[in-house]
Amino acid sequence: MTAAETAPRPSSGTLPTTKNPGRRAWTVTGLLVVFMMVNFADKSVLGLAADEIRADLGLTATQFGLANSAFFLLFSVSGALVGLLLADRVTARWLLLAMAVLWSLAQIPPAIGGGLAVLIGSRLVLGAAEGPAFPVAQQAALSWFPDHRRNLPGALVTLGVTLGVITAAPGLSWVIQEHGWRAALWVVAAVGAAWSALWLLSGGDGPFRTDGAPDASVASATASRTGIRTDSRADSPLRTPPGPAGAAGHAPGYRRVLATRTWAGVTLAYFTSYWIVGLMVAWLPSYLRNGLGYAADTAGTLVAAPWAVGAVVLLGQAVLTGRLMRRGVSSRTARGRIGGVMLLIGAVSLFCVPLVDTTTAKTVLLALGLGAGGSYATIAATTIAELAPPRRRGGALGTMNALVTTAGLIAPVVVGRLVDAQGDAGYESAVLLSGALLSVGAVASLTLVDPARDAARLRPRK
Repeated sequence: MTAAETAPRPSSGTLPTTKNPGRRAWTVTGLLVVFMMVNFADKSVLGLAADEIRADLGLTATQFGLANSAFFLLFSVSGALVGLLLADRVTARWLLLAMAVLWSLAQIPPAIGGGLAVLIGSRLVLGAAEGPAFPVAQQAALSWFPDHRRNLPGALVTLGVTLGVITAAPGLSWVIQEHGWRAALWVVAAVGAAWSALWLLSGGDGPFRTDGAPDASVASATASRTGIRTDSRADSPLRTPPGPAGAAGHAPGYRRVLATRTWAGVTLAYFTSYWIVGLMVAWLPSYLRNGLGYAADTAGTLVAAPWAVGAVVLLGQAVLTGRLMRRGVSSRTARGRIGGVMLLIGAVSLFCVPLVDTTTAKTVLLALGLGAGGSYATIAATTIAELAPPRRRGGALGTMNALVTTAGLIAPVVVGRLVDAQGDAGYESAVLLSGALLSVGAVASLTLVDPARDAARLRPRK
C-alpha cells in the first residue's frame, strides 16, 4: 500500500474533501478526452493521406518519413520546456487553450498550398504546440481526483487518443478520397477551433492540483465551483501525506526525482511504447494498403483496429490496477508489472506476424501487438504522479514526455528507409524491430518500476 493510502489524520489547517468527485470533475475530464481526440486527429491526418501526399508532392518514403519526424523535432523540446518552466506555474486552463489554438493555426499553410518545405514547417509548429499536450492534460485531469481515484480519469484521457483515431480515421479518409488531403487539414483546423471555444467556457484546474492545504477561502470557492465539499474526516483524500508530496517547502530537486529507478524504468518502457505510436501514426495506413494489400477505404477503417484494441487494454488495465490498489496490492505490481505484461504481449504478437501466412491472421496479430504495445501511457503518467511531489510533478511528467516522444522523431524515418531499401518487405522488418524494442520496455517495467519504494526514498529525512 502506498504512502498516500496510509496517510495519518490530517493536521489542522488541511481541508480534506469527500471521496466522490463532483460533476464538474467529470465534465472537465470529458473535455480533456475530446482534447486528446483532436490532438491525435491532427497527428494522424498525414498518415491517412500518405499515398496521396507522396503522389501529389513526389516524395520518397524517406522524405515522407522526414515530414512526419519534423512533427516530433520540437515536440520533445516544447514538452520539456513547458513541463519545467510553465506546467507548475501557469494553470492548465490557459496552457491547453493556447495549444489548441496553435494546432488550428498550424494546419492552415499546407491546407492553402505549398510543397515539402511548407509541410515540414507546418509539422514543426504543430509538434511544438502538441508536445506538452498529454502531460498537461493528464495533470489537469488528475487535479480533480485523489490518488486512489486517478486510474480511471487518467485512462479516459489517454483513451481520447484512441477515440480520436477511431472516429477520425474513417471520416478523414473519406474527405481525403473525395475532396483531397488539403481539405482534411481544414476539417481538423475547424474542429480544434470549436474545442477551444468550449474549453474557454468550461475548462479549469481542480482542487488536487497540489497536495498542500488550501486556505479557507480557496476551499470555499472550490466547494461552490465543483460540488466537492470540505470536511474533517480522516479518510478524506485531500491531505498532507508523509511522503515527498506532502513536504511543503522540502520538495526534492528534479535531479533526485529523475535519478530514481522508477522514473528511468517508466521512461524507457514508455519510449518503446511510443515507438509503436509513431509507427502507427506515420505508416500504419500505408502498411495496410501496400504491405497487406487492402483497398484505401478498407485500410481507412482497419487503421482503427489497433487503437480499438488499445482502448480495451487501457480500460482493462485501469480497472485492474484500481482494484488491485484498493485491495492493498503494491503499485509495483499494480502498475509496473501489469504494464510490463502489456508490453510483453505486444512484443510476442509482433514477433508472430511473419510466422503466419494469411492476411487476416497478420492483421489480427498486428492489431493485438500494436494495440497492447502502444498502451503504456496511463501506467507512465499515474506512476510518475505517485512518485513525484506536486511541486515536481509537472516537470517530471514533461521531461519524461520529452524523452519518450523522441521515439516519434526516429521511428518514421527509420521505417521510411526500410521501405525505400526493401520495398513492401520493409514494413515487416519494421514490425520485427518494434517487437524487439517492446521486449526491452517490458523488462524495464517489470524490473525497475516501484513508485512506492522510490517515493519513500525521496522523503525528507528528519
